[in-house]
Amino acid sequence: MSDAEDDVESQPLQAHLRDYRAWLRAADRPKTTIDLRIYHVTRLARDHARIHSLTTPELIAWLAAHDWSTETRRSYRASLTGYFRWAHATGRIHQDPAAALPPIRPRPGVPRPAGEDRIVDAMLAAEPRVRLMILLGAQAGLRRGEIAQVHSRDVVRDLEGWSLRVHGKGRRNRQVPLVDDLARALLELPPGWAFPSPVLAGQHLTAAHVGKLISAALGPGLTSHQLRHRFATRAYAVDHDLLTVQQLLGHAKPETTMIYTRIPDAAKRRTVVALSAA
Repeated sequence: MSDAEDDVESQPLQAHLRDYRAWLRAADRPKTTIDLRIYHVTRLARDHARIHSLTTPELIAWLAAHDWSTETRRSYRASLTGYFRWAHATGRIHQDPAAALPPIRPRPGVPRPAGEDRIVDAMLAAEPRVRLMILLGAQAGLRRGEIAQVHSRDVVRDLEGWSLRVHGKGRRNRQVPLVDDLARALLELPPGWAFPSPVLAGQHLTAAHVGKLISAALGPGLTSHQLRHRFATRAYAVDHDLLTVQQLLGHAKPETTMIYTRIPDAAKRRTVVALSAA
């Protein structure tokens, strides 16, 4: 290692991450994206304290060592390539070890809606705040990060009843109608964040913590995202209107919405029978 590289490594990583966070903020990246990028770099640093000395083969080996889903692996790759590109451009490192990371192709998704029995069991056993989190996923289709950011000011009256302003991924905000019971539960909360942080005054729970609470309530093999799949599947079954479901979920493309929407087996059978009778 050169003297210059040794000087870089001797500086606390937190100082670099503080500067990188400021750079991402200046680039107008969403807070959820910034937090995720910082978390991924910090996760790497837990295994490799001198991350600015990492070589490309070492970085590849670290990514390959984890049993992650394709989307999680793609997310880590994006975080690390972004960080090391910035570190190289700003003179913090002399070579970018992430520049030659192999691309990761997305896999076609399969709808995985949570089963109704598991949701009912979780609702019966969960504490009130977790029960409300589950309802926001199952009855409003919110992501875990969107659940974390629910605020009293976002519950608004519309022409038909109550709706929720949802702070979506990539700043694609949307308004989702609320069923009466869910609206009432939100309106009965104290003003402010629906799920305030017990540690950081004035802040809400993190998306990761919300996801952890929901997964623990639902039981093995289920996550908060499968509540969103459940919402999409049931919403599509109402009118078979993919555009409406797309807007409710806040997706940029209908192709993404199709991944979330399971076509009922009975509908498939009716189609096949109709074709054979034609």
